[in-house]
Amino acid sequence: MKLLIIEDETKTASFLQRGFSEAGFVATVAADGLEGMHQIETAAFDLIVLDIMLPGMDGLQLLSWMRARGLQTPVLILTARDAVSDRVRGLEVGADDYLVKPFAFSELLARVRTILRRPPLRESSILKVGDLELDIAAHRVTRSGHRLDLTAKEFSLLSLLVRRAGEVLTRTFIAESVWDIHSGGDTNVVDVSVRRLRSKVDDPFAEKLLRTVRGVGYVLEAPEHR
Repeated sequence: MKLLIIEDETKTASFLQRGFSEAGFVATVAADGLEGMHQIETAAFDLIVLDIMLPGMDGLQLLSWMRARGLQTPVLILTARDAVSDRVRGLEVGADDYLVKPFAFSELLARVRTILRRPPLRESSILKVGDLELDIAAHRVTRSGHRLDLTAKEFSLLSLLVRRAGEVLTRTFIAESVWDIHSGGDTNVVDVSVRRLRSKVDDPFAEKLLRTVRGVGYVLEAPEHR
């Protein structure tokens, strides 16, 4: 089992990593919220132990970012904030459990194991951005109720853009993710495919979702979020 510990206090992070390792887990440490976000984006974890008071991005912001993107990795908040309102807020944002510092490691370990025994939540196969709806399971795309006819690659490209809605994706990243074209490869296929996708997803509609960021890449987002 792989755990991610997002904790800025060096001694606490080292204690947690050592304790979880001795208990048979593979534990990775991130020292702030932005590093934690990077770890979450680039690796898969079975559970995240998350502090709230973090530099760069606080724990609740990071948790909100995760849940808004449909990331259902279990999260246990471990923090010095002990007010009832803090606990309620953490659970409302999407935490699976909340433990206050100082704590007994045996209790933390028991809570982690309890969370991991729960059956995983099934990720929704329906993804939405504005009036655009993508059904992963049915391989179907609609916008404003109108069915869009996409090729397999167009569907893969749109799936990536929808899953990372609001983020500017570079041409290189898109080429690697959709076509398995790695550094140094020709990314012109990305521009061509985006133009074809835009002709189906955007051109027939008044509001445009797919935007070009000159010199960087592309971003898909609802107009109200710009």
